[in-house]
Amino acid sequence: MKHKLDPREYQDWQIAEAAEREMKPLSQLASELGLSDEEIIPYGRHLAKIDYKRAGNRLRERPAGKYIDVTAITPTPLGEGKTTTAIGLMQGLGHLGYKVSGALRQPSGGPTFNVKGSAAGGGLSQCVPLTPFCLGLTGDIDRINNAHNLAMVALTRRMQHEANYDDQTLARRGLQRLNIDPLQVRLQWTIDFCAQSLRNIVIGRGGRMDGLEMDSGFQITVSSEIMAILAMARDLADLRRRIGQITVACDRSGERITTADLEVDGAMTAWLVEALHPTLMQTLEGQPVLIHAGPFANIAIGQSSIISDQLGVRMSDYHVTESGFGADIGYEKFANLKCRSSGLQPDAVVVVATIRALKMHGGGPPVKPGADLPEEYQRENLALVEQGCENLKAHLQIIRDSGVEPVVCINSFPSDTPAEIALVRRIAEEHGAFAALSEHWLKGGEGAVELAEAVMEATERQHRLKFLYEAELPLEAKIDRIARRVYGADGVDYSDSAADRLAELKEDPDVRGMGVCMAKTHLSLSDDPGLKGRPQGWRLSIRDLMVYHGAELVVPVAGEIKLMPGTGSNPAFRRIDVNVQTGKVTGLF
Repeated sequence: MKHKLDPREYQDWQIAEAAEREMKPLSQLASELGLSDEEIIPYGRHLAKIDYKRAGNRLRERPAGKYIDVTAITPTPLGEGKTTTAIGLMQGLGHLGYKVSGALRQPSGGPTFNVKGSAAGGGLSQCVPLTPFCLGLTGDIDRINNAHNLAMVALTRRMQHEANYDDQTLARRGLQRLNIDPLQVRLQWTIDFCAQSLRNIVIGRGGRMDGLEMDSGFQITVSSEIMAILAMARDLADLRRRIGQITVACDRSGERITTADLEVDGAMTAWLVEALHPTLMQTLEGQPVLIHAGPFANIAIGQSSIISDQLGVRMSDYHVTESGFGADIGYEKFANLKCRSSGLQPDAVVVVATIRALKMHGGGPPVKPGADLPEEYQRENLALVEQGCENLKAHLQIIRDSGVEPVVCINSFPSDTPAEIALVRRIAEEHGAFAALSEHWLKGGEGAVELAEAVMEATERQHRLKFLYEAELPLEAKIDRIARRVYGADGVDYSDSAADRLAELKEDPDVRGMGVCMAKTHLSLSDDPGLKGRPQGWRLSIRDLMVYHGAELVVPVAGEIKLMPGTGSNPAFRRIDVNVQTGKVTGLF
Protein backbone atom coordinates (compact mmCIF):
# COMPACT_ATOMS: atom_id res chain seq x y z
CA MET A 1 0.00 0.00 0.00
CA LYS A 2 1.71 3.15 -1.21
CA HIS A 3 -0.37 5.78 0.54
CA LYS A 4 -0.78 4.66 4.14
CA LEU A 5 -3.37 6.52 6.16
CA ASP A 6 -2.59 7.02 9.85
CA PRO A 7 -5.03 4.80 11.81
CA ARG A 8 -4.93 7.32 14.65
CA GLU A 9 -6.61 9.82 12.32
CA TYR A 10 -8.71 7.65 10.00
CA GLN A 11 -11.28 4.94 10.60
CA ASP A 12 -10.80 1.37 9.42
CA TRP A 13 -13.26 1.67 6.54
CA GLN A 14 -11.48 4.77 5.26
CA ILE A 15 -8.11 3.00 5.35
CA ALA A 16 -9.58 -0.03 3.59
CA GLU A 17 -11.25 2.13 0.93
CA ALA A 18 -7.95 3.85 0.15
CA ALA A 19 -6.14 0.51 -0.03
CA GLU A 20 -8.70 -1.06 -2.32
CA ARG A 21 -7.60 1.25 -5.12
CA GLU A 22 -4.17 -0.48 -4.98
CA MET A 23 -5.25 -4.09 -4.55
CA LYS A 24 -3.46 -6.78 -6.51
CA PRO A 25 -5.48 -8.13 -9.44
CA LEU A 26 -6.94 -11.57 -8.79
CA SER A 27 -4.77 -13.07 -11.52
CA GLN A 28 -1.60 -11.78 -9.84
CA LEU A 29 -2.69 -12.94 -6.38
CA ALA A 30 -3.49 -16.41 -7.69
CA SER A 31 -0.26 -16.59 -9.69
CA GLU A 32 1.83 -15.73 -6.63
CA LEU A 33 0.18 -18.67 -4.86
CA GLY A 34 1.02 -20.93 -7.77
CA LEU A 35 -2.64 -21.37 -8.76
CA SER A 36 -3.72 -21.81 -12.37
CA ASP A 37 -6.68 -20.07 -14.01
CA GLU A 38 -8.67 -23.32 -13.84
CA GLU A 39 -8.23 -23.40 -10.05
CA ILE A 40 -9.82 -19.98 -9.52
CA ILE A 41 -13.58 -19.26 -9.56
CA PRO A 42 -13.99 -15.45 -9.93
CA TYR A 43 -16.65 -13.57 -7.96
CA GLY A 44 -16.58 -10.09 -9.49
CA ARG A 45 -13.40 -8.03 -9.81
CA HIS A 46 -11.79 -8.47 -6.39
CA LEU A 47 -12.99 -11.81 -5.01
CA ALA A 48 -12.62 -15.41 -6.04
CA LYS A 49 -13.03 -18.89 -4.68
CA ILE A 50 -10.29 -21.50 -4.92
CA ASP A 51 -11.40 -24.79 -6.42
CA TYR A 52 -10.22 -26.88 -3.48
CA LYS A 53 -10.39 -30.18 -5.36
CA ARG A 54 -8.40 -29.17 -8.43
CA ALA A 55 -5.85 -27.20 -6.46
CA GLY A 56 -5.64 -29.75 -3.66
CA ASN A 57 -5.02 -32.67 -6.00
CA ARG A 58 -2.17 -30.83 -7.73
CA LEU A 59 -0.58 -29.42 -4.56
CA ARG A 60 -0.74 -32.62 -2.53
CA GLU A 61 2.83 -33.64 -3.23
CA ARG A 62 4.37 -30.27 -2.37
CA PRO A 63 6.32 -30.03 0.91
CA ALA A 64 4.38 -28.34 3.69
CA GLY A 65 5.37 -24.91 4.95
CA LYS A 66 5.40 -23.86 8.59
CA TYR A 67 1.95 -23.89 10.23
CA ILE A 68 1.16 -21.20 12.81
CA ASP A 69 -1.97 -20.78 14.91
CA VAL A 70 -2.99 -17.45 16.49
CA THR A 71 -4.96 -17.51 19.73
CA ALA A 72 -5.15 -15.18 22.76
CA ILE A 73 -5.47 -14.71 26.48
CA THR A 74 -8.98 -14.35 27.92
CA PRO A 75 -10.20 -11.17 26.21
CA THR A 76 -12.14 -8.16 27.37
CA PRO A 77 -15.62 -7.81 25.79
CA LEU A 78 -13.93 -5.54 23.22
CA GLY A 79 -11.57 -8.22 21.90
CA GLU A 80 -7.78 -7.91 21.90
CA GLY A 81 -7.03 -7.78 18.17
CA LYS A 82 -6.45 -11.45 17.45
CA THR A 83 -7.51 -11.25 13.80
CA THR A 84 -5.62 -7.98 13.42
CA THR A 85 -2.55 -9.75 14.81
CA ALA A 86 -2.95 -12.73 12.49
CA ILE A 87 -3.06 -10.35 9.52
CA GLY A 88 -0.17 -8.31 10.93
CA LEU A 89 1.91 -11.49 11.27
CA MET A 90 1.22 -12.36 7.61
CA GLN A 91 2.33 -8.86 6.65
CA GLY A 92 5.41 -9.05 8.88
CA LEU A 93 6.53 -12.33 7.34
CA GLY A 94 5.85 -10.87 3.91
CA HIS A 95 7.90 -7.80 4.81
CA LEU A 96 10.83 -10.15 5.48
CA GLY A 97 10.49 -11.59 2.00
CA TYR A 98 8.74 -14.89 2.71
CA LYS A 99 5.90 -16.44 0.79
CA VAL A 100 3.03 -16.39 3.27
CA SER A 101 -0.67 -17.16 3.28
CA GLY A 102 -3.38 -17.03 5.91
CA ALA A 103 -6.71 -18.63 6.74
CA LEU A 104 -9.32 -16.56 8.56
CA ARG A 105 -12.93 -17.13 9.48
CA GLN A 106 -15.75 -15.28 7.73
CA PRO A 107 -17.26 -12.54 9.90
CA SER A 108 -20.76 -13.16 11.20
CA GLY A 109 -23.46 -10.54 10.76
CA GLY A 110 -24.07 -10.79 14.51
CA PRO A 111 -20.90 -9.03 15.73
CA THR A 112 -20.56 -6.95 12.53
CA PHE A 113 -23.76 -5.10 13.36
CA ASN A 114 -23.34 -5.38 17.14
CA VAL A 115 -20.49 -4.22 19.40
CA LYS A 116 -17.31 -5.99 18.26
CA GLY A 117 -17.45 -5.13 14.57
CA SER A 118 -16.49 -7.10 11.51
CA ALA A 119 -13.40 -9.15 12.45
CA ALA A 120 -11.66 -7.91 9.29
CA GLY A 121 -8.63 -6.71 11.24
CA GLY A 122 -7.95 -3.05 11.94
CA GLY A 123 -5.68 -0.11 11.31
CA LEU A 124 -2.96 -1.03 8.79
CA SER A 125 -3.54 -4.77 9.26
CA GLN A 126 -6.80 -5.48 7.51
CA CYS A 127 -8.28 -7.86 4.97
CA VAL A 128 -9.72 -6.27 1.84
CA PRO A 129 -12.07 -5.58 0.17
CA LEU A 130 -13.76 -4.69 3.45
CA THR A 131 -17.40 -4.18 2.48
CA PRO A 132 -18.04 -7.58 0.86
CA PHE A 133 -16.01 -9.25 3.63
CA CYS A 134 -18.42 -7.80 6.20
CA LEU A 135 -21.63 -8.12 4.18
CA GLY A 136 -21.95 -11.73 3.09
CA LEU A 137 -18.77 -12.22 1.04
CA THR A 138 -19.37 -15.05 -1.45
CA GLY A 139 -22.41 -16.38 0.39
CA ASP A 140 -21.12 -19.24 2.56
CA ILE A 141 -23.00 -18.20 5.70
CA ASP A 142 -26.20 -17.70 3.69
CA ARG A 143 -25.79 -21.20 2.25
CA ILE A 144 -25.34 -22.65 5.73
CA ASN A 145 -28.37 -20.72 6.95
CA ASN A 146 -30.50 -22.05 4.10
CA ALA A 147 -29.30 -25.64 4.46
CA HIS A 148 -29.94 -25.59 8.21
CA ASN A 149 -33.40 -24.04 7.94
CA LEU A 150 -34.33 -26.44 5.15
CA ALA A 151 -33.85 -29.24 7.68
CA MET A 152 -36.25 -27.44 10.02
CA VAL A 153 -38.76 -27.01 7.18
CA ALA A 154 -38.55 -30.74 6.46
CA LEU A 155 -38.99 -31.58 10.13
CA THR A 156 -41.94 -29.28 10.85
CA ARG A 157 -43.67 -30.24 7.59
CA ARG A 158 -43.34 -33.94 8.49
CA MET A 159 -44.67 -33.36 12.00
CA GLN A 160 -47.68 -31.48 10.64
CA HIS A 161 -48.49 -34.23 8.15
CA GLU A 162 -48.15 -36.97 10.76
CA ALA A 163 -50.46 -35.05 13.10
CA ASN A 164 -53.11 -34.49 10.44
CA TYR A 165 -53.18 -37.76 8.49
CA ASP A 166 -53.54 -41.46 9.27
CA ASP A 167 -51.02 -44.09 8.20
CA GLN A 168 -52.96 -45.00 5.07
CA THR A 169 -53.02 -41.38 3.86
CA LEU A 170 -49.33 -40.97 4.63
CA ALA A 171 -48.54 -44.13 2.67
CA ARG A 172 -50.41 -42.80 -0.36
CA ARG A 173 -48.14 -39.76 -0.17
CA GLY A 174 -45.06 -41.96 -0.07
CA LEU A 175 -44.40 -41.41 3.65
CA GLN A 176 -43.92 -43.77 6.56
CA ARG A 177 -44.83 -42.51 10.02
CA LEU A 178 -41.73 -41.50 12.00
CA ASN A 179 -43.56 -40.86 15.29
CA ILE A 180 -41.55 -37.69 15.93
CA ASP A 181 -41.70 -36.59 19.56
CA PRO A 182 -42.33 -32.80 19.66
CA LEU A 183 -40.65 -32.71 23.09
CA GLN A 184 -37.43 -34.14 21.67
CA VAL A 185 -36.69 -31.82 18.76
CA ARG A 186 -32.91 -31.27 18.71
CA LEU A 187 -32.67 -28.44 16.16
CA GLN A 188 -33.58 -24.78 16.24
CA TRP A 189 -33.89 -22.25 13.44
CA THR A 190 -30.93 -20.04 12.50
CA ILE A 191 -30.44 -16.37 11.66
CA ASP A 192 -27.10 -14.55 11.39
CA PHE A 193 -27.87 -11.70 13.77
CA CYS A 194 -27.72 -11.32 17.55
CA ALA A 195 -31.48 -11.57 18.07
CA GLN A 196 -32.12 -12.42 21.71
CA SER A 197 -35.89 -12.04 21.32
CA LEU A 198 -35.87 -15.15 19.10
CA ARG A 199 -34.12 -17.43 21.60
CA ASN A 200 -37.41 -18.91 22.77
CA ILE A 201 -40.50 -18.83 20.55
CA VAL A 202 -43.71 -20.76 19.85
CA ILE A 203 -44.34 -21.87 16.27
CA GLY A 204 -47.32 -23.41 14.48
CA ARG A 205 -50.01 -21.19 15.96
CA GLY A 206 -53.21 -20.96 13.93
CA GLY A 207 -55.15 -23.75 12.24
CA ARG A 208 -54.25 -27.34 11.37
CA MET A 209 -52.65 -26.20 8.11
CA ASP A 210 -50.32 -23.77 9.88
CA GLY A 211 -48.06 -26.40 11.40
CA LEU A 212 -47.88 -28.18 14.72
CA GLU A 213 -47.83 -25.79 17.67
CA MET A 214 -44.71 -26.27 19.81
CA ASP A 215 -41.86 -24.50 21.51
CA SER A 216 -38.91 -23.63 19.31
CA GLY A 217 -36.19 -21.00 19.00
CA PHE A 218 -33.31 -19.54 17.01
CA GLN A 219 -29.55 -19.79 17.30
CA ILE A 220 -27.04 -17.65 15.45
CA THR A 221 -26.16 -19.22 12.09
CA VAL A 222 -22.45 -19.61 12.77
CA SER A 223 -23.25 -21.83 15.78
CA SER A 224 -25.05 -24.30 13.49
CA GLU A 225 -23.73 -27.83 13.36
CA ILE A 226 -23.40 -27.30 9.61
CA MET A 227 -20.75 -24.62 10.21
CA ALA A 228 -18.77 -27.13 12.27
CA ILE A 229 -19.16 -29.65 9.44
CA LEU A 230 -17.84 -27.10 6.93
CA ALA A 231 -14.82 -26.47 9.14
CA MET A 232 -14.09 -30.18 9.57
CA ALA A 233 -15.03 -31.65 6.17
CA ARG A 234 -12.21 -32.91 3.93
CA ASP A 235 -14.15 -32.98 0.65
CA LEU A 236 -17.64 -33.17 -0.85
CA ALA A 237 -18.08 -36.87 -0.11
CA ASP A 238 -17.19 -36.28 3.55
CA LEU A 239 -19.55 -33.29 3.69
CA ARG A 240 -22.40 -35.31 2.14
CA ARG A 241 -21.89 -38.15 4.61
CA ARG A 242 -21.88 -35.83 7.60
CA ILE A 243 -24.97 -33.89 6.49
CA GLY A 244 -26.96 -37.13 6.35
CA GLN A 245 -25.98 -37.95 9.96
CA ILE A 246 -27.39 -34.76 11.54
CA THR A 247 -29.92 -35.56 14.25
CA VAL A 248 -33.02 -33.36 14.01
CA ALA A 249 -35.23 -35.03 16.63
CA CYS A 250 -36.06 -38.31 18.35
CA ASP A 251 -39.11 -40.51 17.98
CA ARG A 252 -41.38 -41.43 20.87
CA SER A 253 -39.22 -44.42 21.72
CA GLY A 254 -36.10 -42.27 21.92
CA GLU A 255 -34.52 -43.34 18.63
CA ARG A 256 -32.88 -40.49 16.73
CA ILE A 257 -34.29 -39.14 13.49
CA THR A 258 -31.79 -37.79 11.00
CA THR A 259 -31.86 -35.55 7.97
CA ALA A 260 -31.54 -38.75 5.92
CA ASP A 261 -34.73 -40.08 7.54
CA LEU A 262 -36.45 -36.88 6.45
CA GLU A 263 -34.96 -37.29 2.94
CA VAL A 264 -33.64 -33.72 3.04
CA ASP A 265 -29.91 -34.42 3.31
CA GLY A 266 -29.31 -34.36 -0.44
CA ALA A 267 -31.06 -31.02 -0.87
CA MET A 268 -29.14 -29.58 2.10
CA THR A 269 -25.86 -30.67 0.51
CA ALA A 270 -26.92 -29.02 -2.74
CA TRP A 271 -27.00 -25.69 -0.90
CA LEU A 272 -23.44 -26.26 0.32
CA VAL A 273 -21.48 -27.41 -2.75
CA GLU A 274 -20.05 -23.94 -3.50
CA ALA A 275 -19.40 -23.29 0.19
CA LEU A 276 -16.66 -25.95 0.16
CA HIS A 277 -14.42 -23.67 -1.90
CA PRO A 278 -12.47 -21.15 0.26
CA THR A 279 -12.72 -17.48 -0.71
CA LEU A 280 -9.49 -15.74 -1.74
CA MET A 281 -8.84 -12.23 -0.40
CA GLN A 282 -5.72 -10.23 0.50
CA THR A 283 -4.19 -8.15 3.26
CA LEU A 284 -3.57 -4.43 2.83
CA GLU A 285 -0.03 -5.39 1.78
CA GLY A 286 -1.07 -8.04 -0.74
CA GLN A 287 -0.60 -11.32 1.13
CA PRO A 288 -3.24 -13.91 0.11
CA VAL A 289 -5.85 -14.86 2.69
CA LEU A 290 -8.25 -17.79 2.48
CA ILE A 291 -11.60 -17.06 4.14
CA HIS A 292 -13.49 -20.17 5.18
CA ALA A 293 -15.82 -21.25 8.02
CA GLY A 294 -16.94 -19.03 10.88
CA PRO A 295 -16.31 -17.52 14.32
CA PHE A 296 -17.58 -18.03 17.90
CA ALA A 297 -15.39 -20.64 19.60
CA ASN A 298 -17.45 -20.06 22.74
CA ILE A 299 -20.59 -21.59 21.16
CA ALA A 300 -19.16 -23.31 18.06
CA ILE A 301 -15.92 -24.86 16.88
CA GLY A 302 -14.69 -21.38 15.88
CA GLN A 303 -11.95 -22.48 13.46
CA SER A 304 -11.05 -21.71 9.88
CA SER A 305 -11.48 -24.83 7.77
CA ILE A 306 -9.31 -27.89 7.39
CA ILE A 307 -9.57 -27.44 3.61
CA SER A 308 -8.14 -23.90 3.72
CA ASP A 309 -5.24 -24.92 5.97
CA GLN A 310 -4.38 -27.97 3.89
CA LEU A 311 -4.23 -25.74 0.82
CA GLY A 312 -2.32 -22.97 2.60
CA VAL A 313 0.51 -25.07 3.98
CA ARG A 314 1.20 -26.43 0.46
CA MET A 315 1.28 -22.98 -1.13
CA SER A 316 3.46 -21.04 1.30
CA ASP A 317 6.64 -20.90 3.36
CA TYR A 318 4.47 -19.87 6.33
CA HIS A 319 0.73 -20.37 6.73
CA VAL A 320 -1.09 -18.48 9.50
CA THR A 321 -4.47 -19.60 10.81
CA GLU A 322 -6.51 -18.44 13.81
CA SER A 323 -8.61 -19.97 16.56
CA GLY A 324 -11.50 -18.19 18.24
CA PHE A 325 -11.05 -16.35 21.56
CA GLY A 326 -8.55 -17.61 24.17
CA ALA A 327 -6.42 -20.74 24.28
CA ASP A 328 -8.86 -22.34 26.73
CA ILE A 329 -11.56 -22.71 24.08
CA GLY A 330 -10.16 -21.67 20.68
CA TYR A 331 -6.76 -23.33 20.82
CA GLU A 332 -8.03 -26.35 22.77
CA LYS A 333 -10.51 -27.07 19.96
CA PHE A 334 -7.88 -26.34 17.32
CA ALA A 335 -5.49 -28.87 18.82
CA ASN A 336 -7.82 -31.64 19.95
CA LEU A 337 -10.52 -31.46 17.27
CA LYS A 338 -9.22 -29.78 14.13
CA CYS A 339 -5.62 -31.03 14.17
CA ARG A 340 -6.69 -34.54 15.15
CA SER A 341 -8.93 -34.62 12.08
CA SER A 342 -6.64 -32.80 9.62
CA GLY A 343 -3.39 -34.49 10.57
CA LEU A 344 -1.65 -31.09 10.54
CA GLN A 345 0.48 -30.03 13.52
CA PRO A 346 1.27 -26.42 14.41
CA ASP A 347 4.90 -25.36 14.41
CA ALA A 348 4.19 -22.42 16.75
CA VAL A 349 1.25 -20.75 18.48
CA VAL A 350 0.90 -17.00 18.96
CA VAL A 351 -0.87 -15.84 22.11
CA VAL A 352 -2.19 -12.30 21.72
CA ALA A 353 -2.11 -10.24 24.92
CA THR A 354 -2.87 -6.59 25.57
CA ILE A 355 -1.96 -4.46 28.54
CA ARG A 356 -5.65 -3.52 28.69
CA ALA A 357 -6.80 -7.11 29.15
CA LEU A 358 -4.03 -7.90 31.64
CA LYS A 359 -5.08 -4.95 33.78
CA MET A 360 -8.66 -6.19 33.73
CA HIS A 361 -7.52 -9.64 34.88
CA GLY A 362 -5.37 -8.02 37.55
CA GLY A 363 -8.39 -6.47 39.24
CA GLY A 364 -9.11 -3.44 37.07
CA PRO A 365 -12.69 -2.15 36.80
CA PRO A 366 -15.07 -3.79 34.30
CA VAL A 367 -14.54 -3.08 30.61
CA LYS A 368 -17.94 -2.34 29.11
CA PRO A 369 -18.70 -2.24 25.37
CA GLY A 370 -19.78 1.20 24.20
CA ALA A 371 -18.43 2.94 27.32
CA ASP A 372 -15.18 4.86 27.80
CA LEU A 373 -12.32 2.90 29.35
CA PRO A 374 -11.84 3.72 33.06
CA GLU A 375 -8.79 5.77 34.04
CA GLU A 376 -6.91 2.69 35.27
CA TYR A 377 -6.54 1.60 31.65
CA GLN A 378 -5.18 4.95 30.48
CA ARG A 379 -2.20 5.28 32.83
CA GLU A 380 0.65 3.06 34.01
CA ASN A 381 -0.21 0.48 36.66
CA LEU A 382 2.41 -2.25 36.99
CA ALA A 383 0.66 -3.96 39.88
CA LEU A 384 -2.49 -4.59 37.85
CA VAL A 385 -0.44 -5.84 34.88
CA GLU A 386 1.65 -8.22 37.00
CA GLN A 387 -1.38 -9.70 38.73
CA GLY A 388 -3.19 -10.01 35.41
CA CYS A 389 -0.32 -12.03 33.99
CA GLU A 390 -1.68 -15.00 35.97
CA ASN A 391 -4.19 -15.29 33.15
CA LEU A 392 -1.41 -15.17 30.56
CA LYS A 393 0.51 -17.89 32.43
CA ALA A 394 -2.56 -20.14 32.35
CA HIS A 395 -2.83 -19.82 28.56
CA LEU A 396 0.89 -20.43 28.10
CA GLN A 397 0.58 -23.58 30.18
CA ILE A 398 -2.28 -24.84 27.99
CA ILE A 399 -0.12 -24.48 24.90
CA ARG A 400 3.10 -25.82 26.39
CA ASP A 401 1.21 -28.85 27.77
CA SER A 402 0.18 -29.58 24.18
CA GLY A 403 3.82 -29.78 23.14
CA VAL A 404 3.98 -26.60 21.03
CA GLU A 405 6.10 -23.46 21.43
CA PRO A 406 4.09 -20.35 22.41
CA VAL A 407 4.95 -16.83 21.26
CA VAL A 408 3.42 -13.98 23.25
CA CYS A 409 2.44 -11.08 21.03
CA ILE A 410 2.11 -7.89 23.07
CA ASN A 411 -0.41 -6.14 20.84
CA SER A 412 0.57 -2.49 21.18
CA PHE A 413 -1.93 0.19 22.21
CA PRO A 414 -1.06 3.93 22.43
CA SER A 415 -1.67 3.96 26.21
CA ASP A 416 0.88 1.19 26.92
CA THR A 417 4.05 2.29 28.71
CA PRO A 418 7.60 0.91 28.22
CA ALA A 419 7.65 -0.37 31.81
CA GLU A 420 4.38 -2.28 31.34
CA ILE A 421 5.60 -3.83 28.10
CA ALA A 422 8.93 -4.81 29.68
CA LEU A 423 7.10 -6.45 32.59
CA VAL A 424 4.94 -8.62 30.31
CA ARG A 425 7.95 -9.54 28.19
CA ARG A 426 9.92 -10.63 31.28
CA ILE A 427 7.08 -12.73 32.70
CA ALA A 428 6.42 -14.41 29.35
CA GLU A 429 10.08 -15.31 28.89
CA GLU A 430 10.36 -16.56 32.48
CA HIS A 431 7.55 -18.99 31.65
CA GLY A 432 9.25 -20.40 28.60
CA ALA A 433 7.64 -18.33 25.87
CA PHE A 434 9.06 -16.16 23.14
CA ALA A 435 7.81 -12.58 23.51
CA ALA A 436 7.49 -9.78 20.98
CA LEU A 437 6.00 -6.32 20.86
CA SER A 438 3.99 -5.75 17.70
CA GLU A 439 2.80 -2.45 16.24
CA HIS A 440 1.03 -3.87 13.20
CA TRP A 441 -2.14 -1.82 13.82
CA LEU A 442 -0.13 1.40 13.50
CA LYS A 443 2.61 0.37 11.05
CA GLY A 444 1.41 -2.73 9.18
CA GLY A 445 4.02 -5.36 8.28
CA GLU A 446 6.90 -3.10 9.24
CA GLY A 447 5.52 -2.96 12.77
CA ALA A 448 5.21 -6.76 12.97
CA VAL A 449 8.80 -7.68 12.08
CA GLU A 450 9.78 -8.43 15.69
CA LEU A 451 6.75 -10.71 16.01
CA ALA A 452 7.52 -12.43 12.70
CA GLU A 453 11.13 -13.08 13.72
CA ALA A 454 10.05 -14.51 17.09
CA VAL A 455 7.58 -16.81 15.34
CA MET A 456 10.23 -17.96 12.86
CA GLU A 457 12.58 -18.80 15.72
CA ALA A 458 9.84 -20.68 17.59
CA THR A 459 9.07 -22.83 14.55
CA GLU A 460 12.65 -24.09 14.53
CA ARG A 461 12.34 -25.61 17.98
CA GLN A 462 11.52 -29.30 18.30
CA HIS A 463 7.86 -29.89 18.94
CA ARG A 464 5.24 -32.61 18.76
CA LEU A 465 1.55 -32.00 19.30
CA LYS A 466 0.11 -33.98 22.21
CA PHE A 467 -3.64 -34.44 22.36
CA LEU A 468 -5.33 -33.76 25.68
CA TYR A 469 -7.32 -36.99 25.53
CA GLU A 470 -7.46 -40.22 23.56
CA ALA A 471 -10.36 -40.54 21.16
CA GLU A 472 -11.71 -43.64 22.94
CA LEU A 473 -11.61 -42.11 26.45
CA PRO A 474 -15.12 -42.14 27.98
CA LEU A 475 -17.09 -38.92 27.43
CA GLU A 476 -17.28 -38.01 31.11
CA ALA A 477 -13.51 -38.40 31.45
CA LYS A 478 -12.90 -36.17 28.40
CA ILE A 479 -15.05 -33.41 29.87
CA ASP A 480 -13.34 -33.75 33.25
CA ARG A 481 -9.90 -33.56 31.67
CA ILE A 482 -10.76 -30.35 29.80
CA ALA A 483 -12.24 -28.84 32.96
CA ARG A 484 -9.26 -29.63 35.18
CA ARG A 485 -6.25 -29.37 32.87
CA VAL A 486 -7.37 -26.54 30.62
CA TYR A 487 -9.77 -24.41 32.67
CA GLY A 488 -8.25 -25.11 36.10
CA ALA A 489 -11.52 -26.36 37.64
CA ASP A 490 -11.68 -28.64 40.66
CA GLY A 491 -14.18 -30.90 38.89
CA VAL A 492 -17.46 -31.00 37.00
CA ASP A 493 -21.06 -30.76 38.20
CA TYR A 494 -24.00 -31.80 36.01
CA SER A 495 -27.57 -30.54 36.24
CA ASP A 496 -30.17 -33.28 36.68
CA SER A 497 -31.13 -33.15 33.01
CA ALA A 498 -27.48 -33.12 31.90
CA ALA A 499 -26.73 -36.10 34.17
CA ASP A 500 -29.63 -38.02 32.63
CA ARG A 501 -28.38 -37.14 29.16
CA LEU A 502 -24.84 -38.25 30.10
CA ALA A 503 -26.19 -41.60 31.24
CA GLU A 504 -27.96 -42.02 27.88
CA LEU A 505 -24.83 -41.15 25.93
CA LYS A 506 -22.73 -43.66 27.84
CA GLU A 507 -24.85 -46.38 26.21
CA ASP A 508 -24.70 -44.84 22.72
CA PRO A 509 -22.01 -46.50 20.55
CA ASP A 510 -22.28 -43.66 18.01
CA VAL A 511 -20.91 -41.22 20.61
CA ARG A 512 -17.83 -43.28 21.41
CA GLY A 513 -14.79 -41.64 19.82
CA MET A 514 -16.42 -38.24 19.32
CA GLY A 515 -14.54 -35.09 20.30
CA VAL A 516 -15.77 -32.60 22.88
CA CYS A 517 -16.65 -29.09 21.65
CA MET A 518 -17.38 -27.12 24.82
CA ALA A 519 -19.84 -24.22 24.78
CA LYS A 520 -18.46 -21.90 27.47
CA THR A 521 -18.05 -18.19 28.07
CA HIS A 522 -14.98 -16.67 26.42
CA LEU A 523 -14.76 -13.96 29.08
CA SER A 524 -13.29 -16.17 31.80
CA LEU A 525 -11.26 -19.34 32.18
CA SER A 526 -14.23 -20.49 34.27
CA ASP A 527 -17.89 -20.80 33.25
CA ASP A 528 -18.68 -17.50 35.01
CA PRO A 529 -17.86 -14.46 32.86
CA GLY A 530 -17.44 -12.36 36.00
CA LEU A 531 -14.45 -14.38 37.27
CA LYS A 532 -11.27 -12.84 35.85
CA GLY A 533 -7.58 -13.70 36.13
CA ARG A 534 -6.92 -17.35 36.92
CA PRO A 535 -9.91 -18.51 39.01
CA GLN A 536 -9.28 -21.01 41.78
CA GLY A 537 -11.59 -23.23 43.81
CA TRP A 538 -14.48 -23.58 41.37
CA ARG A 539 -16.25 -26.41 39.53
CA LEU A 540 -17.46 -26.46 35.94
CA SER A 541 -21.26 -26.53 35.72
CA ILE A 542 -22.75 -28.46 32.77
CA ARG A 543 -26.46 -27.81 32.18
CA ASP A 544 -26.94 -29.60 28.85
CA LEU A 545 -25.25 -32.03 26.47
CA MET A 546 -25.91 -31.79 22.73
CA VAL A 547 -24.68 -34.32 20.20
CA TYR A 548 -23.71 -33.27 16.68
CA HIS A 549 -23.68 -36.63 14.91
CA GLY A 550 -22.79 -35.01 11.59
CA ALA A 551 -19.89 -32.99 12.93
CA GLU A 552 -19.05 -35.97 15.19
CA LEU A 553 -18.89 -33.77 18.28
CA VAL A 554 -20.45 -33.75 21.72
CA VAL A 555 -21.25 -30.20 22.85
CA PRO A 556 -21.49 -29.73 26.63
CA VAL A 557 -23.18 -26.44 27.49
CA ALA A 558 -21.48 -24.82 30.50
CA GLY A 559 -22.87 -22.12 32.77
CA GLU A 560 -25.32 -19.66 31.26
CA ILE A 561 -23.84 -19.49 27.75
CA LYS A 562 -26.41 -18.93 24.98
CA LEU A 563 -26.32 -20.14 21.38
CA MET A 564 -27.94 -16.84 20.42
CA PRO A 565 -25.99 -13.78 21.62
CA GLY A 566 -27.77 -10.52 22.36
CA THR A 567 -27.41 -7.12 20.71
CA GLY A 568 -25.98 -4.39 22.94
CA SER A 569 -27.34 -0.92 23.67
CA ASN A 570 -24.89 0.84 21.32
CA PRO A 571 -24.64 -1.48 18.29
CA ALA A 572 -22.45 -0.84 15.28
CA PHE A 573 -25.41 -0.66 12.91
CA ARG A 574 -26.12 2.83 14.25
CA ARG A 575 -22.98 4.09 12.49
CA ILE A 576 -23.13 2.13 9.23
CA ASP A 577 -24.51 3.96 6.20
CA VAL A 578 -24.16 4.33 2.43
CA ASN A 579 -22.92 7.31 0.43
CA VAL A 580 -25.79 7.70 -2.03
CA GLN A 581 -23.56 9.45 -4.57
CA THR A 582 -20.88 6.76 -4.77
CA GLY A 583 -22.67 3.72 -3.35
CA LYS A 584 -19.78 3.21 -0.89
CA VAL A 585 -20.61 1.71 2.50
CA THR A 586 -19.29 3.78 5.40
CA GLY A 587 -18.84 3.12 9.11
CA LEU A 588 -17.74 -0.52 9.03
CA PHE A 589 -15.03 -1.43 11.54
